[in-house]
Amino acid sequence: MRLIDFDSHFQSYMEQWVKFNRKHYKTMDEMEDRIPELYMRWISEPQAFLDGKVPEAYFQEIESVNELIDLLQAYQEGGVSVPDLLLEAIADRQEEAVHPLMELARGGKDEALRVTALNLLTEIGAVDAMEMCLDIISAAEEPSDTADVAAELLKNLGEACVVPILDRMENAPAAAQDIFLDVLCNFPGNERIYSYVENAFKTRFDQRALFASYLAKLGDARAIEPLRASLMSQDINYLDYIEIVNAIEALGGEVDDSRDFSGDPYYESLRTVKS
Repeated sequence: MRLIDFDSHFQSYMEQWVKFNRKHYKTMDEMEDRIPELYMRWISEPQAFLDGKVPEAYFQEIESVNELIDLLQAYQEGGVSVPDLLLEAIADRQEEAVHPLMELARGGKDEALRVTALNLLTEIGAVDAMEMCLDIISAAEEPSDTADVAAELLKNLGEACVVPILDRMENAPAAAQDIFLDVLCNFPGNERIYSYVENAFKTRFDQRALFASYLAKLGDARAIEPLRASLMSQDINYLDYIEIVNAIEALGGEVDDSRDFSGDPYYESLRTVKS
């Protein structure tokens, strides 16, 4: 099947519509508000570039999910914009698409293709992909889009991912541990999760604001004391200070004292904006 650039065809359709309808609208913003409606109309009408076929049915008519995924790979590797309609057709196959997408996520030739496959698995809610996502993150020596999307899939799978992640934490590289913590902080009430996040907050000074936000999400009032203690640190910057105060207040605590952050770049930029 030839690789049709659906985006460029819709762009041409939209430009013609703007040309003939500009006089009916006061602003371009009003016209842009019509784009979703215009798109839905376009995909439901027969189009000459598809020999009279309707765009929304074009990929749905392909019976083989493997053929759809081969097309996805061809679009990505061919440098042609991947049609949303193709992605929707794959996601609509649900369980039938899970294992072919997992193969693509494991062995895709480029990261963009792997990310697309993982996004589709997330949309499907593929429980079978949990172990693969754990493997992807556990192997992460540095942050990556692939690992981040794998983490999103784990979050969407809910508490079922908590124990498998905790089993991997101790032996995971530092970058992988950070990604795992980003997932775990969404599941309060587990003592091991709280311990990991509190320890990260106390030892990772370069990421104090981030781990303070994790403590806030966990909702454990025990975190108020270490959070408040950190406000006394001599090397704390204004941005971290504000995030930690926000975390304390989110947990039900109060911060009475204030500090002078004159000279702090972020603080001074805010003062400039206000003045």
